[in-house]
Amino acid sequence: MTTNKSLFSLSLLFLKLFSYARADEHSHTYVDKEEVVLWMNTVGPYHNRQETYEYFSLPFCAGPKEAIGHYHETLGEALQGVELQFSGLDIDYKVDVPQTKYCEVDLTKQKYDAFVYAVKNHYWYQMYIDDLPIWGIAGEIDENGDGYYLWTHKKLDIGYNVDQIVDVNLTSEAKVKLIPNTKIPFTYSVKWKKSNIPYKDRFDKYLDPNFFQHRIHWFSIFNSFMMVIFLVGLVSMILMRTLRKDYARYSKDDELDDMERDLGDEYGWKQVHGDVFRPAYNCMLFSALIGTGYHISVVAFSVIFIAIFGELYTERGSLLSTAIFVYAATAPVNGYSGGGLYARMGGRVWIKQMVLSAFLLPCLVCGTAFFINFIAIYYHASRAIPFGTMVAVTCICLFVILPLTLVGTVLGRNLSGQPNYPCRVNAVPRPIPEKKWFMEPAVIVPLGGVLPFGSIFIEMYFIFTSFWAYKIYYVYGFMLLVLIILAIVTVCVTIVCTYFLLNAEDYRWQWTSFLAASSTAAYVYMYSFYYFFFKTKMYGLFQTAFYFGYMALFSIALGFMCGTLGYAGTSAFVRKIYTNVKID
Repeated sequence: MTTNKSLFSLSLLFLKLFSYARADEHSHTYVDKEEVVLWMNTVGPYHNRQETYEYFSLPFCAGPKEAIGHYHETLGEALQGVELQFSGLDIDYKVDVPQTKYCEVDLTKQKYDAFVYAVKNHYWYQMYIDDLPIWGIAGEIDENGDGYYLWTHKKLDIGYNVDQIVDVNLTSEAKVKLIPNTKIPFTYSVKWKKSNIPYKDRFDKYLDPNFFQHRIHWFSIFNSFMMVIFLVGLVSMILMRTLRKDYARYSKDDELDDMERDLGDEYGWKQVHGDVFRPAYNCMLFSALIGTGYHISVVAFSVIFIAIFGELYTERGSLLSTAIFVYAATAPVNGYSGGGLYARMGGRVWIKQMVLSAFLLPCLVCGTAFFINFIAIYYHASRAIPFGTMVAVTCICLFVILPLTLVGTVLGRNLSGQPNYPCRVNAVPRPIPEKKWFMEPAVIVPLGGVLPFGSIFIEMYFIFTSFWAYKIYYVYGFMLLVLIILAIVTVCVTIVCTYFLLNAEDYRWQWTSFLAASSTAAYVYMYSFYYFFFKTKMYGLFQTAFYFGYMALFSIALGFMCGTLGYAGTSAFVRKIYTNVKID
């Protein structure tokens, strides 16, 4: 009998443990009266959502309940400055809590100054319940501007659907004036309400369709699409008519005498057939840039596709974690494209090229991030990257990205490393004749980025607003369309620029095509200055360095991608025209 009771008790214990293992904020299912954790995340000025500090960096007090340890679940959370700390509030599933005092703050001069500073700068704080974000304001200034008040009561209205939390609302109440050397009590209450919201739709309330699906957004997509049609048609008409004339003239060479041949063939793109496939200057750096650009392009399209079908905005740091994973997994693309191009250009120091290609973008990102990190540490911001995260990123670069890039480089050199150009390269470079000022690469390069930037600048506003303001970007279908439009416009414009350059008998098309396409990023970065001064209210060293540092990284990555797309399209065009023309 005792044995049976023991077995029965063990069975109940096992079932209880199993139910707790499956019923929590990780599985997002709960049983009645089960603990629900309120996590306090960050606090910071409303006008800069990227400047955040730990919630308890302000002298708020925690509830009496025993603390729960939390560890970052993903690399993306750590890099984004997620600092979840247990609130200490006792909340149980479907159990209402009346207004209850949970702590009290003795307002010393130091704490008073901290709260006043927070109220003056419109500090907001963020919390999480079951991965649902909640925002609340710390306090407010009275109408006369000489009184500072703190909201001391948190009223939580939580909606549930069967065994899942589907809605959370916070109401800040009980405004208390800040007076030094007084005691401020903090209270909370919880009200559970049954809701008909499906679990899969619980994030819809955080989205802003009136903003992202505004008519101007649809109009910008339509406008860019019409630009693509016009530009592709114009390029096709100009190039096909011009090339047809060139081909017709060149095909009559055998019917002309020497003088007519000399007069009729003294200019044009055919004259540089012996130099057009000459390796680019500094082919090691060039191939590393092209490899990195192909890599970024694959990552961009892959992450957008995953975001469209995966709704990554519903999980903290999931978009960044996915981007890091995809970037590491697709490292062979970098090695294959860059290593193959370097081999075709006759490069011999392939290991050095492989290392440069693998670490070019990670070094730029890490260098900028570490610089900003020192400033964040000085300001005690939650954006400061922990040392463990730095080690994890370094390990990913050394033990994942580098070996995979090596594999890609070996494959690229062996499968696509032979220079199968349609024209042989002359031993001695042809001198480049003088040409009109607007045919110079220094003029072509900045002009090449105008139309591509014009096709995306409206989308840049929405992307900037989602990153630097309180908007959750979710219209990744728009982003995919804009990215495709950008690729087509960039290729078309770069082909036109290259054709003009070759017609001026200047064969330096590789770097020119790359830089002309990548100049789009320069216009994006200039636009970020306008956005900073006219659309944000950021100020101070930390906010300025954070903004312009990460906008520089975004622009550099965009430049690598656009430059590679422009070079790839131009390379196919150049190969095509020199394959079809008859060379003596």
